Amino acid sequence: MEVYYYGEVHMKKGICPICFQNEMEFWKVDLCFLDECCKIHLNEKKEELEEIARRVQTILDDLGFDTTESRWKRFQKYVWKFMEKPESSFPARVTAVLSFLFILISSIVMCLGTIPDLQVEDSEGNHVEHPTLDNIETACIIWFTIEYVLRLMSSPNKLHFALSFMNIIDVLAILPFYVSLILTHLGTRMMELTNVQQAVQALRIMRIARIFKLARHSSGLQTLTYALKSSFKELGLLLMYLAVGIFVFSALGYTMEQSHPETLFKSIPQSFWWAIITMTTVGYGDIYPKTTLGKLNAATSFLCGVIAIALPIHPIINNFVKYYNKQRVLETATKHELELMELHSSGGDLRGFKSEAHRSEEVKMRSHLKASHSDTFIPVLSKEKHHRTRLQSCK
Repeated sequence: MEVYYYGEVHMKKGICPICFQNEMEFWKVDLCFLDECCKIHLNEKKEELEEIARRVQTILDDLGFDTTESRWKRFQKYVWKFMEKPESSFPARVTAVLSFLFILISSIVMCLGTIPDLQVEDSEGNHVEHPTLDNIETACIIWFTIEYVLRLMSSPNKLHFALSFMNIIDVLAILPFYVSLILTHLGTRMMELTNVQQAVQALRIMRIARIFKLARHSSGLQTLTYALKSSFKELGLLLMYLAVGIFVFSALGYTMEQSHPETLFKSIPQSFWWAIITMTTVGYGDIYPKTTLGKLNAATSFLCGVIAIALPIHPIINNFVKYYNKQRVLETATKHELELMELHSSGGDLRGFKSEAHRSEEVKMRSHLKASHSDTFIPVLSKEKHHRTRLQSCK
């Protein structure tokens, strides 16, 4: 009726997008009549179903290996699962815990190495890190190197692995150690010792990148990262508001403070620092106004700063909550799909599929795994029967 009268269709609130699509297909109504806002909601639901199917496929792949594959491929998959999926086995979980501890130890050693009381003097009288701390640092780097090499060798897509953000962080955490080692032993022959020491010191600062390796073992940090990625627009608005305010109030502050003989506002670029710490309500007190108009300008600047910072914060928080809730829903839906597969299987246990009698059936099951638009079943029986899942019933 909506198509007949208005030439477009809208989804009512509370209606499952997949069920609505089934209704459209039943009445032979093309999806081009669907309004754009409703298409976005429908596409989000399709992406969720595809993500559920991918997660189920990943779990099924982890339960065993295809006997038709070569020995190297099976070994490669085993190493990849061992290094990337701590929940797959107890040794993998222990390895993940050890990796987490090495990251913490390496970060602590980096901090302790800067304490003057823990440093020693070399032959030239320069303060360097204690040899014991250097040995601990070397052990941590060896662990990180072995871990990265194993993950790179077992990766199914090495180019995607090398260009991944977290793996780039791993390289940045490892590379300075080896570059510093090369410069220390070979660089003195090609350049002055002072230049070598400066280059080594600059590279050692890059060791702070290894703290980001904790994101690999923390789902909370991963959620925060993805939430910030989806909030680039809001973050851009925040920076734009602050940039405009900093420019306006620093210029006003410089102009109003020129009449005072002991003014601290020497120029507008120098006043940028005062505007930044004032609008963000930090207020170090190293630069402050001394005239009445300057103080009024300062009061107005930090009030506007509070408003400018508070306005984009709510959408950023909403993006974080939305992504976090979506991940929990996907995890629950994946578990429901696997539980339903267990109920429909002959033995009631997914690991039972690994027996010789059911291996051919498992290969067939994997080839048919998909996210259907009309339903979200996963055929696991030898007979092609369609079963509605718990996820579809909840919709």
